[in-house]
Amino acid sequence: MSRYKTAPTSKEIFFGEEELIVSKTDAKGRILYANDVFVCVSGYKEHELLGAPHSILRHPDMPRCVFWLLWETIAKGEEIFAYVKNMAKTGDFYWVYAHVTPSYDPSGKIIGYHSNRRVPQREAVDKAAALYAQLLAVENKYEDRKQGMQAGIATVLDLLKQNNISYDEFVFSL
Repeated sequence: MSRYKTAPTSKEIFFGEEELIVSKTDAKGRILYANDVFVCVSGYKEHELLGAPHSILRHPDMPRCVFWLLWETIAKGEEIFAYVKNMAKTGDFYWVYAHVTPSYDPSGKIIGYHSNRRVPQREAVDKAAALYAQLLAVENKYEDRKQGMQAGIATVLDLLKQNNISYDEFVFSL
C-alpha cells in the first residue's frame, strides 16, 4: 500500500515567476506558516497545512537521499538550495527552486526553518529530474528503505567527488 493518500498525476502546475512560496516550520518540520501562494499552489487549505509535516508535499519521484542531505545541512545551521518536485493535494506536481535556512531563538538554538521557493529554470529542472530518476533507481534496488537511502547518499557523494565540486557548486551549475 502506498504511503500517499493521493495518487500522483502527470499534470504539472505552475506559479508566477514573480511569486514566492514561503513557509516556516518548527524544528521537526511541522508547518507553522504558509503564505497565500503556498496555499494556492499546494491545493491545501491553510488549516490543512498548519501543523502538518512539510513532507505532506513529498512527491514519490523525489529520492529520499535528497531530503537526507537537506535535513543534514540545515540541522548543522547551514542554508541549502535545492530543486524539489512537490505534489499538490490533487496529485498534480510542481517544481520549485528552494532556499531553506534555519531560524534561531535569542540564545542561538535552531527552533525551526524558513523556506522560500521560486520558479526554477526549466533546463535545471530537466537536469535535476534526470539525476533524481537515477538516484531513485539506486534507492529502489534495496528492499530495506534505509539501505536504499544510504546507497543514494553514497551515489550523490561519489558524483560530487568525481566532479571535484561541492553540493552548492553542483546545484548552482544546474
